[in-house]
Amino acid sequence: MTRRTGGQILVDQLKIHGTSHVFCVPGESYLAVLDALHDADIRTIVCRQEGGAAYMAEAAGKITGAPGIVMVTRGPGATNASCGVHVASQDSTPLIMFVGQVARDMKEREAFQEIDYKAVFGSMAKWVVEIDRAERIPELVSRAFHVATQGRPGPVVVALPEDMLTDEVEVADALPYAPVVMKPGQADMEALQRRLLAAERPIVLAGGSGWSEQGVNDLVRFAENFDLPVAVSFRRQMLFPADHPNFAGDLGIGPNPKLLERVKDADLVLLVGGRLSEMPSQSYTLLDIPGDGSKLVHVHPGAEELNKVYRAGLGILATPQAFAAAAAELPKPNTVTWAGAPKAAHAEYLAWSDPSKIRTAGDLQMAGVMAQLREVMPADTVYCNGAGNYATWVHRFWPFRAFASQLAPTSGTMGYGVPASVAAKALQPHRNVIAFAGDGCFMMNGQEFATLMQYDLPVIVVVVDNGMYGTIRMHQEREYPNRISATELKNPDFAALARAYGGHGETVRATAEFGPALARARASGKPAIIHCLIDPEAITPARSLSDIRNAALAK
Repeated sequence: MTRRTGGQILVDQLKIHGTSHVFCVPGESYLAVLDALHDADIRTIVCRQEGGAAYMAEAAGKITGAPGIVMVTRGPGATNASCGVHVASQDSTPLIMFVGQVARDMKEREAFQEIDYKAVFGSMAKWVVEIDRAERIPELVSRAFHVATQGRPGPVVVALPEDMLTDEVEVADALPYAPVVMKPGQADMEALQRRLLAAERPIVLAGGSGWSEQGVNDLVRFAENFDLPVAVSFRRQMLFPADHPNFAGDLGIGPNPKLLERVKDADLVLLVGGRLSEMPSQSYTLLDIPGDGSKLVHVHPGAEELNKVYRAGLGILATPQAFAAAAAELPKPNTVTWAGAPKAAHAEYLAWSDPSKIRTAGDLQMAGVMAQLREVMPADTVYCNGAGNYATWVHRFWPFRAFASQLAPTSGTMGYGVPASVAAKALQPHRNVIAFAGDGCFMMNGQEFATLMQYDLPVIVVVVDNGMYGTIRMHQEREYPNRISATELKNPDFAALARAYGGHGETVRATAEFGPALARARASGKPAIIHCLIDPEAITPARSLSDIRNAALAK
């Protein structure tokens, strides 16, 4: 056994646990780790701001199901990255943030950039730990990987005193992490089968994390065997193929009213993996709280989530992947009382998601943009976005058909799309990646376009520019009509910005211009920005700003 620095021991553990990428902003507080990464077979992607780095790591966790790894320096580095920790918490994404800390002999003096990480991150992370002895690095890093992935996945924060990282010690490495997989019991599946066959209007809702491509395939087989309609929750559209005849749509912001009625009318709701939180539940109105459990079967890997908000008549402690595998093996019934329900639900989804039926104000029609993307982009294209009304066009009109093709925060954070696209293209270079961002959303982490350039990652960024914080303006007009306050924006020429970075830039003002601009951007082989200038009135597919304002004034 050889003596190694704490920094080397840490990097060795990352390799043992299968880490392929680290996203970071460098800092003097963890120089020993950066030095160890120099010779490691781990791709280190340096970012422009810690918030972007944390979003990239969170996106990597979504794609792979393994903890995304972000490294930041102490104090402002850690607080900048806190937004990514919050996303990982609300989105149930495995993530580990390694953060520098002041030397051990300076603790509790408010030394330069000192922070009490347990106090700052205790309400966001599943676990916060500070490693005060290099000998404990293998033990505690192994635990971090297990905590991040077991039960309900989530973020872990590991603080690293800088002098601990330079200590040289002898210690054995840990074994590769192997999370315990919660599987449904035979009695659970038999009870589910009885409840299904006794139902008349069942529906499946897929959500949460912990899925895989095989898990989705198993869910499809289960739905086919029982002829079940399947909907997906907010920003989890990659969990069931949109072109499958059993697909019923997504429960997001402004969903299909017919889907809402279908869920409300259901006498059995099989919720797999998700929590049915505020957005998919339409502000907790779809199911009674706590309810009597008569219609809910809830499958979740975290025991603390079962019966937390909704009373489940049947709670099944299992990962979505393990549950789907078991469900796919249930005996196929000869007949079901709800025959024809999936066909009707899918027809309702197809009508709702048809971009040709939508017309909004202005020369540039975002429904038309989505129609052109549907014509030319491959089915496995990865779409990334942050928060804003612009995302509605992607969620409603792109038919998600491939696993790991959607990176979008259920936490509703802005600035996520461009950093997420870095992770998507770095981890899946064979796939096309498109990041959507509003003008306000892009400016929060648009500097990570430089990261796309640095690592030659040809992502296309579609900036939807209406000159305002559109979602807030929409709410403002609804609650305080004609009183515009703090929502207007004056923006740069985003296409010129792309060219300034060395990328490809396009400006689009009319629907017919988008297709040729997209073709040129793809042909360039460079990171690209397509700057789409839309009419501020085109705030949603269904209502204009004036519609919202006038309705408020009429009250």
